[in-house]
Amino acid sequence: MNITEQIETYITSQPEPKRSDMEELHRFILQVLPGCKLWFFDGKNSENKTVSNPNIGYGFYTIKYADGKTREFYQIGMSANTTGISIYILGIEDKTYLAQTYGKEIGKASVSGYCIKFKNLKDINIDVLGAAIRNGVEITGEN
Repeated sequence: MNITEQIETYITSQPEPKRSDMEELHRFILQVLPGCKLWFFDGKNSENKTVSNPNIGYGFYTIKYADGKTREFYQIGMSANTTGISIYILGIEDKTYLAQTYGKEIGKASVSGYCIKFKNLKDINIDVLGAAIRNGVEITGEN
C-alpha cells in the first residue's frame, strides 16, 4: 500500500464526524502546502509496539537532536486522538509562540508548544489554523 492509500485507509477508519473533519483538514492542508511531501506513520516502533497514534505528515523537516544526529521527518502532522483531532506544527523553537500568537483567535482548542488539539472542526477558525501552519513552515525555512 502506498502512502496515499495508507492515509485514505486511516482517515476512512475513523468514526463520524471525525472522518469528515479529517477528510476536510487533509484537503485543506494540501491546499495550504501544495506539492508537499506526504508521510504516514502507523504509530508502531521497530518492534511493532504502539508508541503513538497514527499520524499523517505533510512537508519536510530535519529534526536535530542534542547529540548532533539528525532525522528527516514531516513538519505538519495530523492525528486522530480519543477526543478529537491534533494538528502538529514542528520546528518552532519558542514553545510559547503558537499559544501566544494563535491561542485566542483559533477558537475552542488547546494550543501547546507544537500541537493544536480540538474536538470538532466546527469548533475552530480554519483560517487561523492555516495561518499557523503557513507561519510554522516559514519560521523553519524548510519544506
